[in-house]
Amino acid sequence: MLIVMNAMLCPLVPRHVQIEKVLSNKSCFLFGPRQTGKSTLIREQLTGCPVYDLLDQSLFLRLSRNPALIREALTPETSLVVIDEIQKLPELLNEVHLMIERHGVRFLLTGSSARSLRQKGVNLLGGRARSRVLHPFTRQELGERFNLARVLEYGLLPPIYCSDNPHEDLAAYAGNYLKEEVSAEAVVRNVGAFSRFLGTAALEHGRMVNFAHIANDAQVPASTVRTYYDILKDTFIAREVPAVTETRKRKAISTSKYYLFDIGLARHLQGRRGLAPGTLEYGESFESFIYQELAAYCSYNQLDPPGYWRSKSGFEVDFVFQGIAIEVKAKTNVGLRDMRGLVALREEGITKRHLLICMEPVQRRVEGIEVMPWGFFLDELWQNHLVDE
Repeated sequence: MLIVMNAMLCPLVPRHVQIEKVLSNKSCFLFGPRQTGKSTLIREQLTGCPVYDLLDQSLFLRLSRNPALIREALTPETSLVVIDEIQKLPELLNEVHLMIERHGVRFLLTGSSARSLRQKGVNLLGGRARSRVLHPFTRQELGERFNLARVLEYGLLPPIYCSDNPHEDLAAYAGNYLKEEVSAEAVVRNVGAFSRFLGTAALEHGRMVNFAHIANDAQVPASTVRTYYDILKDTFIAREVPAVTETRKRKAISTSKYYLFDIGLARHLQGRRGLAPGTLEYGESFESFIYQELAAYCSYNQLDPPGYWRSKSGFEVDFVFQGIAIEVKAKTNVGLRDMRGLVALREEGITKRHLLICMEPVQRRVEGIEVMPWGFFLDELWQNHLVDE
């Protein structure tokens, strides 16, 4: 059932990133895919400071002709400056560097891609700025506004989650942003091939990547597929989940998995619509949701991102992070068969806790495996009870 949300709710959602605190004594790059809320965060948390939005074409042209305009506009009271979409004009970082060194000005530099900055030899200010990534909403941020059914169908991008027509808005996001702006940003010459790759990559969302298979479906060389995945990572559209290979008894597979950054985007690119509990698609979407929460938590807390484990004999655990093994099942009744991967990994002696996250209502323990309701798990995660123990 479609749940209509009020779009005006989005700006009122408190975010995990407290940008004023991050900027207290050092400049900061704030990266993240478009429409994750970077501009809203600036409006809500930073007031009274100059903001240069490089999506403003007239401003972009003026600064491209004379980057020193920002420095010339400084006043003795200026202590913080925001430059939005810095990847549009990487040359400005020379001026930024100068103002940090000579004038002690702090900068918030936002962007949806780090690729063009690296391609043009920019050193990201040589350690003079921190780096953060803004993710889609999390369950904790939404609080009482969180609706699992809506999340699993449409994802957690702020304007999509709060939209009264999320399907149409997802189509616009995928079409206008991914297939046009990402391809332009990455200097992709063959937009058709890149679009085919996106569709295939979405179908491989959350699975071990077979570059040769994807290359065949997208009709491009395998080397091009690898480049395309690098583009998706650099533009924060996809995240790599590395394999955990330091096992003792069972030989582990070393192939990475890739997840697109948002469930709703992945489902749209897969051409899927409608989601029923108990189906394979529902289970995949639920697993993706738990991954999004883990990825956001690790990012916001400056922890290594989650990995996964799979043995060559077929045992698998969905996620491993901070010594914790996590298997995800969208079931209201789990059994020993669902715990096989966790039991096998526990025998390797490389993890300290083994959690089965599911839809059962009550927490319980079975032979050392903690069966945990998904809501309780997320509460424990965001309250730092899992990592602190």
